[in-house]
Amino acid sequence: MQLLLAPMEGLLDHHLRDMLTRVGGIDRCVSEFIRVTDTLLPERVFLRVIPELAQGGRTPAGVPVRGQLLGSDPVCLAENAARLASLGPTGVDLNFGCPAKIVNRHGGGASLLDDPELLHRIMRAVRRAVPAGLPVSAKMRLGTEDDRRAEDCARALAEGGAAEIVVHARTRRDGYRPPAHWHRLAALREVVAVPLVANGEIWTVDDARRCQAASGCRDLMLGRGMVADPGLARAVRQALQPVAATQAQDAPPAPDWPQLLALLRQFWAGLDPHVTPRHRPGRLKQWLNFLRRRHPEAEAAYQRWRAVTDPVRLQQELFDGAGPLADGSR
Repeated sequence: MQLLLAPMEGLLDHHLRDMLTRVGGIDRCVSEFIRVTDTLLPERVFLRVIPELAQGGRTPAGVPVRGQLLGSDPVCLAENAARLASLGPTGVDLNFGCPAKIVNRHGGGASLLDDPELLHRIMRAVRRAVPAGLPVSAKMRLGTEDDRRAEDCARALAEGGAAEIVVHARTRRDGYRPPAHWHRLAALREVVAVPLVANGEIWTVDDARRCQAASGCRDLMLGRGMVADPGLARAVRQALQPVAATQAQDAPPAPDWPQLLALLRQFWAGLDPHVTPRHRPGRLKQWLNFLRRRHPEAEAAYQRWRAVTDPVRLQQELFDGAGPLADGSR
């Protein structure tokens, strides 16, 4: 079983990848998408979105990261994939799943699922442009307005050379509204020979178990569920991929609030070189907003800090113990 960490534009950047992969359980990450239009991007663009390229394409915890590209021009995507490949990622991923209106209006993301032939040409061009030993994968949804072309899209990507396809089990129209239609992946598995990875609405170990049963997919990609519960991947692995008794006994427990607070502090400190001071409180509260789904202490911290816009005050409460919630208590 492979557990992947999803790319989530505007949320799951390299800072959060670092924090979540430190907790453990994740086998591989995919970066936020890099938008490709009609130019060959300079190296600095790839390094800004995927700073892990400077350390062998891995997070500080050693988890491999694939760089994701988004666009619609096969030639331009191929040229940029070749440049990305020259920087040493552990793989290249193509985005055919983003449901954002601004992305889809400009011919990117899930909008391309209306044209399976174009998907094939993009995948084939990128596959030919990068070294043979470098994996090229893709992420797709079930379709745009409906899922009638899902099999055609999966087949087009596989025949174009995709080594793996992640399927978010909803259409673009569905957005992120539950449920995720995991059962549809079972039909896709019948038409392609490459591995399929199930994604969408996996918040708990029970969700992961039901997703595997409905989809027939062994491998899973975790997104919002992992942001809300950083211990989710580890819990899923321990529950669904049993290890020897001695290893199970040695496995660390799920992170408690003091450990999560320590991660929040590290996350905050890591924002300094990259995020302007006035935006740092918003980034911290964005993660807290997810954490409060699973952790009562995070709910208390969020309610206390939700109106705080001063980074100096938040710094004091996080690190200097000035705030009574620094230890998770009221």
